[in-house]
Amino acid sequence: MNRLLLAAYPESYRSRQGEELLTCLAEAYPGRSWPPPREIAALVRAGVQARARAAVDDTARPWWLDGVHLAALALAVLALVPYLQDVWHWALHIDPGQHAIAFHFAGWYPWAQGPGTQTRLLPYGLLPLVCLVALLRGKPWIALPAAAAMICVGATFNSNTFFGDEGKVGLGYYGLGAPITARDLMLSGTLFTACTVLAACRPGQLRRHSYRWLVPVVLAMSVAGGLHIISVGSVFQRGLFALEVASLIAAWLATAATGDYRWLIPVAAFAIIRTQAIVVQPNWFMNSLPSLVVLLLLIAPLPALAITAQRRQSQALLK
Repeated sequence: MNRLLLAAYPESYRSRQGEELLTCLAEAYPGRSWPPPREIAALVRAGVQARARAAVDDTARPWWLDGVHLAALALAVLALVPYLQDVWHWALHIDPGQHAIAFHFAGWYPWAQGPGTQTRLLPYGLLPLVCLVALLRGKPWIALPAAAAMICVGATFNSNTFFGDEGKVGLGYYGLGAPITARDLMLSGTLFTACTVLAACRPGQLRRHSYRWLVPVVLAMSVAGGLHIISVGSVFQRGLFALEVASLIAAWLATAATGDYRWLIPVAAFAIIRTQAIVVQPNWFMNSLPSLVVLLLLIAPLPALAITAQRRQSQALLK
């Protein structure tokens, strides 16, 4: 199981020092499949920092372009997460029954047809999923029409039934803030803008990530679909809160290790979208934490990352 910890490190590090690290762990903790939690945290932290340094050392693209790419990936994930269960059920033809997320029918299946129901062709969650896969592979011209379709669906939620009602009249998820629905054009519009910027650049400039990055997405879909974990459930809320906080910490670790500003761009995009959802829909705020705490968690990382990057660059100049 120690090999799973190597996934935190870039491929170049794994090929050079991966076996040496595994040998050290086996000698330090004989008979254990996992090291102690403190050692796991230290290894993951070192892996995040190693990935950050590898990204900065790669000069094939400007830092701001990599930042916009990371922001687009973060927004695609933000739009996809509420519909993990739905896409899983649709793909495997599973009837969620009473666990459907705040809409009137289960999808394009025979059991979805009945009095007072309408049959949709596709689940809305496929749109951000297409965006995510295309952006991971460095193909924004494929993500661009999917993001445009997200805008159209959100703008026509009163009349468009192609993707069904889910996400247009139902809740999204809270996490750090208020719920985001498909009709929140701020999210889809920002994602579309980021994809447009990326599509305007030369294809070779964009970073291509491995399909292995989709493994956590598939696992999350399996858990959400198999356990019927819906976006308004407490388990879902706690999990998303932890994921968002962990992502902010990872951005800080990357910035502290390199002094680079690229991670400020996705954090800023995330903070703007989540803060806007709280401001526009204050009555939907979940109040799982005090409002001031949530706003601080969203806004404080921006100056923290900027100051950290400036200090790291100053230290590098002094050396």
